[in-house]
Amino acid sequence: MSSSISIVRPDPTWAAQFAKTAETIRRIVGDTVTRIDHIGSTAVPGLAAKDVLDIQATVAGEPQLDDAAELLVAADWELRPPRRDHPVPGLPAEELQWVKRLVVEPMYRRRVNLHIRVEGHANQRYALLFRDYLRAHPDTAAAYGTFKERAAALPFETVGDYADLKDPVCDLIYLPAEEWAERTGWTP
Repeated sequence: MSSSISIVRPDPTWAAQFAKTAETIRRIVGDTVTRIDHIGSTAVPGLAAKDVLDIQATVAGEPQLDDAAELLVAADWELRPPRRDHPVPGLPAEELQWVKRLVVEPMYRRRVNLHIRVEGHANQRYALLFRDYLRAHPDTAAAYGTFKERAAALPFETVGDYADLKDPVCDLIYLPAEEWAERTGWTP
């Protein structure tokens, strides 16, 4: 069995689609989350991507991970694995730094991967810094887009295999992003 990955041309309406989806999420979770951000490739203007909105909902502490996920599940969103992100070389290795919940949209709705992460944890910062670094470095974003298009053409057993292939490439982009953040005073 081979899973097909489809990378599409950038859609200038992705930001508006995020805004509409974020309003829906906010109505469901209320003040359980401290912020809702558009992350991933669809959040970077001009970057080719899977036509799936990646959104990060930030919670104040680990107990709120399940609180937010339960509210979404009650609204027909689906809780999915994984329950953590991969640790990044050079960043804290403690399990708590990488814990998350992943929920996807109700059936027949706009495709969304909603990552719920804890404020100040390494994985929460990673998603925001990765996005902002690519926005500030269009040549790097273009090279990443080319990689994704070529990787998507490979045969995969699952979409997770595609994500596993991308992880070290994203880390190679992220590590200089940390230097850029320090040099520019970037904050989430």
